[in-house]
Amino acid sequence: MSTAAPGTARAYWATAPGEGEVRTEPLPAPGPDEALVRALVSGISRGTELLVRRGGVPPSQARRMRAPFQTGDFPFPVKYGYLSVGVVERGPDDWTGARVFCLHPHQDRYVVPVTALTRVPDAVPTARAVLTGPVETALNALWDAPPCAGDRVAVVGGGLIGGALALLLRRFPLSRLQVVEADPDRRDRLVAAGLDAVDPDVAQGDCDLVLHASTTAPGLALALRLAGDDAQVVELSWFGSAAPQVPLGEDFHSRRLTLVGSQVGRVGAARRHRRDPAERLRVTLDLLADPAFDLLLGAHRPFAGVVAAVEELARRPDLTGCVVLTYPEPGDPRP
Repeated sequence: MSTAAPGTARAYWATAPGEGEVRTEPLPAPGPDEALVRALVSGISRGTELLVRRGGVPPSQARRMRAPFQTGDFPFPVKYGYLSVGVVERGPDDWTGARVFCLHPHQDRYVVPVTALTRVPDAVPTARAVLTGPVETALNALWDAPPCAGDRVAVVGGGLIGGALALLLRRFPLSRLQVVEADPDRRDRLVAAGLDAVDPDVAQGDCDLVLHASTTAPGLALALRLAGDDAQVVELSWFGSAAPQVPLGEDFHSRRLTLVGSQVGRVGAARRHRRDPAERLRVTLDLLADPAFDLLLGAHRPFAGVVAAVEELARRPDLTGCVVLTYPEPGDPRP
């Protein structure tokens, strides 16, 4: 049997700081130019979703951080998420049966406009397609600060976003690319993928471009130190309501460093006049045909255990990769 009765769906909600539950809710029939999607997998974004789970979205950023199909308002209760891959069960003829990516919360079935769907290319496995979000974020950062041939580049933070950055950057003819990561297990995974991953103590400086994705104040301070004179430092981390100490004294001004904030909500400045978010998503999914991105996939957990999966992710910072929630197939007796 399916995970919900006809006309209903099951979805994960964050209900209070550190708490969540699965709720059953009405599922409307799709109207014209809408599609009923049955979820196959969805990905949990460690950074943003755990911050939402803590109630850490600042009131001043609530509108900006609202996900496209979010229900409820920050802080709680809120249905939040944006890494869903599914198959169209009902809708326009040219969409029925298509595998699609959607910026939708964790929910077993949902109805959305077909304009909110992006087709998953045949060359991209279903599980890998949940990485569309982090890889799109990384791509957008490279549109905000495009690297040049021969550049010396450092990525500080080798998690989901940092790993996606490194896998994209190694396609460029750089003179040096280092991923700076304090966790030895993460470093080992990156090295096994053919990347130069190093401990912060031995990271090389005088970089032309540094991208920071560790979401830590020491990581940002290190990124500034690794930058050479007149270099760019791109900040991809979102600290929410936290106020990290940023060392903008000493030689920050005399070295004429540029600190750039990159956020996926707007297309990167270098391509904003030529690309829209829908095209950026299509480019991202084409890039995901590269099996190297499987490096970024983490544990698989059943959607029925989503509450425990989120708690595990919050409790265990050592977990690497994007946690993938799997949804039962039609006729599967599992709840």
